[in-house]
Amino acid sequence: MQPDQTDRKILDLLQNNAQMTIKEIASKINLSVTPVHERIRKLEKEGFIDKYVCLLNRRKLGKSLVVYCNVTLDKQRKESFEDFNQAIVQMPEVLECSVVSGNFDYMLKVVVEDGEAYNQFYQHKLSALSSVLHISSYFVISEIKYTTGIAVL
Repeated sequence: MQPDQTDRKILDLLQNNAQMTIKEIASKINLSVTPVHERIRKLEKEGFIDKYVCLLNRRKLGKSLVVYCNVTLDKQRKESFEDFNQAIVQMPEVLECSVVSGNFDYMLKVVVEDGEAYNQFYQHKLSALSSVLHISSYFVISEIKYTTGIAVL
């Protein structure tokens, strides 16, 4: 299934406000409630909608430091990758973790309170992993663009 233009409008509205009611969506796209409800259920079933979430203000929660980490593993073996993956999933400081190509193996997005909290994370969690050979850390000074929205229209 490929979403049509109406489906894409629904997806765009929902990713900007997941609390929008079916009635509100229907009025914005000029459809009745029943077809909108059916389209949303189909989009969920087909996997276009993974889940509904609430985005929190990290600064209000005291998590003002964002750090990107490039991580190189010591050995390019399946076991090293699996061990690292299992460990990273358990670390709440890591918001994103991607395997990448290039001069390092992983790119992480880490969010913590401050420099001291990052130092504790770095020393006691990340560098403590036996599979880690090298870590490069990049501290975010200013965010120019921050979005979770995917262009669907």
